[in-house]
Amino acid sequence: MRPTGRIFVLRIQPVESIATQPPYHADKGLGDREKQILGLIVRSFIDKAGPVGSRSLARQYGLHLSPATVRNTMSDLELLGYLRQPYTSAGRMPTQLGYRAFVDDLGEAKELSSLEKKLLRAKLDRLMSDTDDLFNASTLLLSRMSNLLAVVLSPKLSTGVLERLDVVPLSSPNVMIVISVRSRMVKTIIYQTEVDVKRRDLDRIVSILNERLAGLRLDEIRRTYASRTRDIEDDSTGIVQLILHESATLFGDVEAGRVNHSGTQELLRQPEFQNARNVQQLIKVIEDKGFVVKLFEQAHSVIGQAVVSIGSELQDESASGYSTVTARYQIGETTGMVGLLGPMRMDYERAIGLVETMASLLSQPAVRLMQSEIKSHG
Repeated sequence: MRPTGRIFVLRIQPVESIATQPPYHADKGLGDREKQILGLIVRSFIDKAGPVGSRSLARQYGLHLSPATVRNTMSDLELLGYLRQPYTSAGRMPTQLGYRAFVDDLGEAKELSSLEKKLLRAKLDRLMSDTDDLFNASTLLLSRMSNLLAVVLSPKLSTGVLERLDVVPLSSPNVMIVISVRSRMVKTIIYQTEVDVKRRDLDRIVSILNERLAGLRLDEIRRTYASRTRDIEDDSTGIVQLILHESATLFGDVEAGRVNHSGTQELLRQPEFQNARNVQQLIKVIEDKGFVVKLFEQAHSVIGQAVVSIGSELQDESASGYSTVTARYQIGETTGMVGLLGPMRMDYERAIGLVETMASLLSQPAVRLMQSEIKSHG
């Protein structure tokens, strides 16, 4: 039996609940005045993309403090590592530590307006019948609303538990293998065969396979399928060997195929990418989809609540100039990831609100039935 073509169909049904994450931990090392000044500098730098001076800061925010007091506080924050001065006589700008303190203790997620939420929900509801369209639209909307690179990782099917395997004869010489997962996802692949499969023989083999495989995770089945089916010798259908040959496809995930992203042009308009070297580095990062998966999956986020990773926290030198804001969404027993990537100078408050809203929408019970077709030739 030789596979000559494949059609994948992924159907997903709803999640019942969304978990919560513990609140951010406040930084106890700064006084109220230092926190106030640091928060204002971060917001001003995010807005203007330039060093912030003490006089302009006092004037812009109507502080009841003299420029000298503001300047002294800024000097203290620089000594503590929260700010830096790019050159002598310039104002200050946040360091990675300054951004982290802002995210953990000083900023607040900007909740989307009711109109924005309504528009997002309306656009996504229209696409719930097709995962490709849904995820593509999600990234497009996120990138336009944030001016950052938006990424959606589809659910990792291999972590699901097999509920049932079915093989359905189609018009000769095709058969359809259906993998049903307890998360209510269904993966369907159509193969062209060279064997005339009889229904009675097929039912017997499928029954044996279900007795041995149902209740196991798909990634475990992929690793142990050969040993679990080695003693099945009287298989005139060829199905046992077909599944063995195609186990990586049937029970695994293609990591790069999970990535949907949008917003490269929006991101390149940011001041940080006026330098050709920075542009080349960004393109290199974006084009490596396996790297993007690794970058986003390393964030230990929980369902529906954002996690922010800044600079070196991304644990890869090539990504040390960026930040990510990510959150998991849940469909049945499986989860995917939604997030934003941009320079460290990003509007974290807005990004957190956008990502958490999108994760919530993708996890809603309104996700009743999603289908996707991915065609390849082998």
